[in-house]
This record gives sequence, structure tokens and C-alpha cells, in this order.
Amino acid sequence: MLEACLLGTGGMMPLPYRFLTSLMIRYNGISILVDCGEATQIAMRKKGWSPKPIDVMLFTHYHADHISGLPGMLLSMGNAEKQTPLLMAGPKGLERVVTALRVIAPEIPFPIEFHEFSGNEEDVKIPGQPALGVHAFRVNHNVLCFGYRFDLSRIGRFDIKAAGELGIEKKYWNRLQHGETLTDESGRLLTPDMVLGPARKGIRLTYTTDTRPTKSIVENAAGADLFICEGMYGEPDKDAQAREKKHMTFVEAAKLAREAQVKEMWLTHYSPSLNRPQEYLHRAKEIFPNTVAAKDGRSIDILFDDEEVSDLK
Repeated sequence: MLEACLLGTGGMMPLPYRFLTSLMIRYNGISILVDCGEATQIAMRKKGWSPKPIDVMLFTHYHADHISGLPGMLLSMGNAEKQTPLLMAGPKGLERVVTALRVIAPEIPFPIEFHEFSGNEEDVKIPGQPALGVHAFRVNHNVLCFGYRFDLSRIGRFDIKAAGELGIEKKYWNRLQHGETLTDESGRLLTPDMVLGPARKGIRLTYTTDTRPTKSIVENAAGADLFICEGMYGEPDKDAQAREKKHMTFVEAAKLAREAQVKEMWLTHYSPSLNRPQEYLHRAKEIFPNTVAAKDGRSIDILFDDEEVSDLK
């Protein structure tokens, strides 16, 4: 299971009724924060979550509405007695930008490890979480900007019959099921493939914002269980402005969702002038029916196909 929450859905500036776009993903005891604009802390507090479990921060780019909340967040994490390392990943220049912002947050009780992208696509390894893959891919904004794909893999079913026929003792089953290769008391080598079936379908979540439509988005959103995409403008007269500012409209986002054949799309990163995104949602739904105009705090448990469906919270 992968838990995802859009802490905020606004672009450019926080509003009294809409915080800046930020995504929190929680899995297996860790929290991954994607972007940290002004008011992200407030959005997290409203959700009832602590900043202490944040082990990874991913940044799409370094415009203020995506990173200006970082100094306060780091201080709050320190005040919550976080001491474990924090991994930060993002486009080139990350360490320089963070170091500058830390002038007003110089003392934190945990180390920061930096991963700056050197190409157009790059994997980010999440410490201690081999099943969760994170892939960064470049998009098309007026500064260097990346989207993120999260893939939660799932091993095959444990074959009890095969384990019995091979004479593998039950005390080794759990370790084999978790991918461990070992030697039994007789000296025989035991490997997971002896008792596991083929890998099962996992979970995919793709997140992108501040971009024009690109082929990279379609490729990385292909078949996603959830596609979170910017919809800066919903109004029909904002197409030219979207092209000029290198943002996206509801209609353009819906076309990407349809081409990528995703299960569901959440729109986010609304312009401050877009007071009621729901008024323009029908334009996107005509193209991709399973489109949602997300609001702050919208969250979901994304489950494996054969698990019981979870309601939105």
C-alpha cells in the first residue's frame, strides 16, 4: 500500500483557502515530501502529521512557491527531535540553493545528503526501501524542472507446495519470501526463485507540475494508478498564457492522462486567479472522465489490485 496526500494545490502564492502545491507519500514507516513551498507546514499540521518521519525530500525545481517553506520545515523537523539523515534530491543546483536558504536555519540536529540530477532521467534510491523505486524525469518549464514516478514493486506469491516438494523447512520460508538468499543446515543454497511465483503487478504514482505537455510525462505516467498533474488554468481563454508561461491547462492535462491510459488523474497547482476549479472540470472530463479537481488535503491509500479498495480520506 502507498499513501499519498496533496497537502496543497495552489501555484504561485498561498491563499487563505489554498496552500501551495506539495505532495506527501508515506510507505513502510517513511515519509517522502515532494516540494516545500510556503505554508507546507500548516498544511501538514492540518493533516495531523509530524515532520519527524520525513526521510526524503524531492524538489521539482527551485521557484519560490516550491521551496520557500524549506527553512521552517527543517527547523520543525529538528524541534521534533529528528536525528536520522535526510536525503534531498532535485535538479542541479540543489545544494547551493539549500545552503543559501539555511542561512536562516543554520542549526539542525541531522545530516543532509544531496543527490543532484546530472541527466534528463535519473533514479533516486530510497534508503532501506528496495521495493519502492523513484524515477525523476525532465519536463518543460522556463527553468530546469523534473517530474517524479513512484513504483512500488511486488514479489510473486509464495508457493507452499513447491517449498514442501523441495523439502525446505518452514523456518526459512519468511526469509525467502522477503528476497533473502541463504544456506540451510545441510549446506544447501536456498534462493527466493525456488519458492516464489512471477512478480505481481505493483503500484505506480506519477507526479508532475510546472510544465508544458511532454512525451516524458506520457512515458512515465503510462498505466499509473494515480496521475497527479498540474492544471494551472481551467478557463478556455488561457491557452496562450499557458504556452507563454510554460504551464498547462485542464484540457492539456486530460489529454496526457488519456494517452498514458492512467486509472485516475488529480489536477493541482491552480493559478491564484482560478477560484473555483470545479467550474471548468467538465472540459477535462470530456476527454478523460476519471479526472478530479483536487482540493488541499485530498489523500488516498493506493492498494494492490487484489487488496480491498480503500475509500478516500
